[in-house]
Amino acid sequence: MGTLPTDQNQRRTVTTSPVSVQLYTVREALQDDLQGTLNKLAELGFTQVEPFAFTSFPGLGEGLRAAGLSAPTAHMHFLGEGDEQIAAIFDAARALGIGIVIDPHVPDERWRTADGVEATAAELNHAARIAAEHGVRVGYHNHAHEFENKIDGQNALEYLASRLDPEVVIELDTYWVAVGGENPVDVLGRLGDRVVALHIKDGPATKETKDQVAVGSGSLPIREIIEAAPDALRVIELDDSRDNRFTAVADSFAYLSREGLA
Repeated sequence: MGTLPTDQNQRRTVTTSPVSVQLYTVREALQDDLQGTLNKLAELGFTQVEPFAFTSFPGLGEGLRAAGLSAPTAHMHFLGEGDEQIAAIFDAARALGIGIVIDPHVPDERWRTADGVEATAAELNHAARIAAEHGVRVGYHNHAHEFENKIDGQNALEYLASRLDPEVVIELDTYWVAVGGENPVDVLGRLGDRVVALHIKDGPATKETKDQVAVGSGSLPIREIIEAAPDALRVIELDDSRDNRFTAVADSFAYLSREGLA
């Protein structure tokens, strides 16, 4: 449980732990002290992390190894880049042991029409072919607007999924699904195995990122969400919070552990 799909051409370092943490949550600490921050996450019990903008952190690979961490998934903008730049990103991912590179955001205006969504699907499919040459895969991570926008009566993310090649996967941010007005459990049921990772976060499901709180202390049905995608990697994340985000990460991990979800 919790390992990501691989094949003999896409060998990546993963563990059997189903839990990871998006490093953007502790971005200030990471900028100030990369190794110390990774060590602290390992001390909390994490064996996996999800980097962001990973080409901007010199020494990340050494830091991960020193802390005993792996990075099966990572966020990095690649849509809209040229083929050479995309290839360089995937080559860097392979060097770090990253198995899936996830583009974290496509602007709202591109989700308002079928043509816009289909263009994004075509870019993801094209990037997936380049990624395969480097032994990695690609995915997409949602926000609220993919669910607020409807295409032919369907939310725009599921419309996108119907146009993706099988190699392209989804990391479903379950909090932003709720903010976008849909039930994440229902969405997971419809997307099925396309979803290989979840962003697990909690709060009152508002667009104000500072409203986000430690997992288990908000209003989202965390157990039901995880049980709807039991094999998906569970990535703890807070975009922001009024409380200390590092403490929220620790509390989130403790909650999932107590509940038998880690």
